[in-house]
Amino acid sequence: MPTFLGQNQYGKAENRVVKITRDGATHHIKDLNVSVSLSGDMDEVHYSGSNANVLPTDTTKNTVYAFAKEYGIESAEQFGIHLARHFVTSQEPIHRARIRIEEYAWERIETSRADAKETGSDEPRHSFVRQGQETRLTQISYDGESWEVVSGLKDLVVMNSTDSEFWGYVKDKYTTLPEAHDRILATQVSARWRFNWTDDGRETPDWEESYEQTRKHLLQAFAETYSLSLQQTLFQMGSRIIDHRGEIDEVRFSLPNKHHFLVDLGPFGLKNDNEVYFAADRPYGLIEGTVLRDGCEARIPVDLSNL
Repeated sequence: MPTFLGQNQYGKAENRVVKITRDGATHHIKDLNVSVSLSGDMDEVHYSGSNANVLPTDTTKNTVYAFAKEYGIESAEQFGIHLARHFVTSQEPIHRARIRIEEYAWERIETSRADAKETGSDEPRHSFVRQGQETRLTQISYDGESWEVVSGLKDLVVMNSTDSEFWGYVKDKYTTLPEAHDRILATQVSARWRFNWTDDGRETPDWEESYEQTRKHLLQAFAETYSLSLQQTLFQMGSRIIDHRGEIDEVRFSLPNKHHFLVDLGPFGLKNDNEVYFAADRPYGLIEGTVLRDGCEARIPVDLSNL
């Protein structure tokens, strides 16, 4: 049976790069996990084994580290743009570059040496603690003409201990879930948002400010929504981001419902007045959806693990 080569790419995955910027005694950290994927005129390496058009994956790794030094890391997005542009414009056989970046946040540990501030001495500030489990993400795609920048986060765990209900749903002979008019709503947010920036002369977004503000609006919408369903909360989070961030056209969420069930304390002669819950990790409800700016089409894949 005849065969032919389909879609393909190659690159170096999970290049861990930590960039320390020293501002006197004050240090700043950028901690990234960078994956490079390249595609283009690569038929012959598959058909005959010819490496004439192949840029070694070891070279892509070295480029990541060299660019961290040469350009610095202002933001994950800008760093990915530098890399994608370089691979597509410097190597004729490469037609498309996809850069995926995870960023790990660190919080500075402030010392208790108040005398340093009072005397104006150069107090060392180079100790950090890893912030929570949240991971910042970005993916940059470039084909020599057009750009696509999608950023986001994963593992952001949030909870409302009240102001959430779930009732009025369909019931059949297999339904055992009691209606709830005051429940815990908790989820582990995985979100991606697509920028409308295309490098066509329009102003480049402030990537750092955009991430912080987008995350803020996501959290504020979660906290301020009186929720009758997790789907409603999802839509409010996405709508608030679109309404407040003009550089974003699409937001996609994957929200596992981290169920908390009231424990029956009756056998112990105790009343459980929405105080004691069993936190179930599985099975869990999985709520997913996309919120779009009016007139825009969805481009972010349904399966966020592929992004």
